[in-house]
Amino acid sequence: MVITGASTGIGKACALHLAQQGWRVFAGVRKPADAGSLQQANPAIEPVFVDVQKPDTISAAAGQVAQAVGPGGLDGLVNNAGIAIGGPLEFLPLAEFKKQLDVNVTGQIAVTQAFLPLLRAKPGRIVNMSSISGRVATPFVGPYSASKFALEAVTDTLRGELHPWGIHVVSVQPGAIATPIWKKAQTYADYLNKTLPEECFRLYRTAFDDMAVSVQQAGERGVPPEKVAQTVARALTAKRPKTRYIVGADAKIAAVLKKLLPDRWLDALLRQSRHLP
Repeated sequence: MVITGASTGIGKACALHLAQQGWRVFAGVRKPADAGSLQQANPAIEPVFVDVQKPDTISAAAGQVAQAVGPGGLDGLVNNAGIAIGGPLEFLPLAEFKKQLDVNVTGQIAVTQAFLPLLRAKPGRIVNMSSISGRVATPFVGPYSASKFALEAVTDTLRGELHPWGIHVVSVQPGAIATPIWKKAQTYADYLNKTLPEECFRLYRTAFDDMAVSVQQAGERGVPPEKVAQTVARALTAKRPKTRYIVGADAKIAAVLKKLLPDRWLDALLRQSRHLP
């Protein structure tokens, strides 16, 4: 089992939970300190150094895992690595938008390509860590939502393409989860406050302030990442897994609203939640 982005949050929870259940876990990290932390928590976890933006690290990790598992192949791949970038699309630097897609979409495809020969040998399963933002796009989370909508398309495509080899491809869509990503999001918001032009804040100041409050509340009210790990375990072991799993009450409510409400009604609700006119 390979899990990317296992240094913190959902990825780390998945690595610990699956290792506890008896899986042989190769946990993707970028720093030696994170590798040490995982092994301290569970010595059975085997760290592999993977940066999804660096093809050489992906290739090296695939080689390391291939040597370890041999011809028997790989049971599963959890594409969890990701970042969250937000801000009004009107003013967001395009380099930031490209970075969002590079990590959350292109990086996932690169990892999948590298490990598919091992997955086909088993055959194993692929779990893509998406988000409810891959169903419902909200103001000021456009880059992140775009990446998750794209990952949903990638998941659907792979599910069809890999069906002949018995490889299930599953999307997990969490809502607000209590992980360090919210602190990272606040740090990024502080960065935007210093770099975006004054005109941006003249137009969007109230919404920006509300977004900062929402980020803080999401971090406080989010469900534990272990809930996502349990869902990932089900996706990997179910005889006939669902194509999508939603995690968290907020995500389930959002999915229902998306299904039932006309677009403009949902637009109005989302604008109201962001204090937009």
